[in-house]
Amino acid sequence: MPATLRQCAILAGGLATRLGTITREIPKPVLEIGDRPFLAWLMRELQRWGVEEFVILTAHLSQAVQNAVEDAATSLPKPARLIFTEEPFPAGTAGALRHAAPHLDERFLLCNGDSLFDTNLAPLLADFAHDGPDVLGRLMLADMEDASRYGVVTLDGDRIAAFAERPAPGQPGTINTGIYALDRRIIERCPETGSLERDVLPALAAEGALRGTRGTGFFIDIGIPEDLERARHNLAAVCTRPALFLDRDGVLNHDHGYVGFSENFDWVDGALDAVKLATSLGWHVFIVTNQSGVARGLYTEEDARALLAWVAEQARLHGGTIDDTRYCPYHPEGTVPAYRRASDWRKPAPGMIRSLISAWQLTPSRCLMVGDQSTDEQAASAAGIAGRIFPGGNLLAFVTGLLHGAARQ
Repeated sequence: MPATLRQCAILAGGLATRLGTITREIPKPVLEIGDRPFLAWLMRELQRWGVEEFVILTAHLSQAVQNAVEDAATSLPKPARLIFTEEPFPAGTAGALRHAAPHLDERFLLCNGDSLFDTNLAPLLADFAHDGPDVLGRLMLADMEDASRYGVVTLDGDRIAAFAERPAPGQPGTINTGIYALDRRIIERCPETGSLERDVLPALAAEGALRGTRGTGFFIDIGIPEDLERARHNLAAVCTRPALFLDRDGVLNHDHGYVGFSENFDWVDGALDAVKLATSLGWHVFIVTNQSGVARGLYTEEDARALLAWVAEQARLHGGTIDDTRYCPYHPEGTVPAYRRASDWRKPAPGMIRSLISAWQLTPSRCLMVGDQSTDEQAASAAGIAGRIFPGGNLLAFVTGLLHGAARQ
């Protein structure tokens, strides 16, 4: 099974009674956090893991949710397909999922629309890709020193054995963070009206059909005024990440000359581990690559995109992610007329790097480019970011000091 799940359903229909009058006219998931609605931060984070389509499950003030999400989607770093469903009556989280069934993929992510967990999701995706057919869902879990606000889970290895009520104040526990990788068969277990957390998941746990993957990082649930304010103070800083830009040929893979297909993609030692390390440390990871093989007629743009998607899939299976990519198919001496021209995206020009800085709203002083040619270093300098030449060998060994040193600055 692939690790990348292209679709995420987001539960955005709660009444938010604990927030009082704050959500009388503004639904909780679209309350402003910094310069955008909370859901915009969540969707931006999910795009890092390959999500391309969002199914927004609405109820309370559904039109306001739709308007805010459609507006926010215009400023997401990647294009996103949007589907909105509205409960015909108050149906609860399980009912909302059941009513959205016609729009859901065979395997998909599900997230609560009022919480965000800043963690590496790749282990969840990789674990779910390897789960057997008896597993209907895998939950992202977190260990909390004080779990009293949340229900907790009991684990037997990675099998979720049971769900329990909230512990006493100050007691630790392992909580469900509201991020699920699900098999569509779970919908058959959802009633027309009911709670996913209370009516569905405990029964599935008793049958041995649920697994859990632990993560670490900043967790926020904006369901109470205190945490809403905490999100407004902290969330933008948490989600504004440093960025590692990687050339492809000669850095991620050995450059055998015009590598256009996965069959002749030969990973550099430590490359996948380097991506995993950067992801785990909270960095964006981007690929920026000249692909003149397209201009020379050796493979097509579709081939180039397919190979980059395959690279991202391999990274997620290995525990890291490629957040986004840019490639330049043009060359002034190309044999394919449509691609025979100069381009400000072709390194040493900085166009690809600048495009990603703009799309992801990056701070150039927190960005680092690693390439194997002087043109990579020149492109970095022209874009106003640091650049380093990878001399070959083990990529993990090369980037470890760079990443940890940048994190200390």
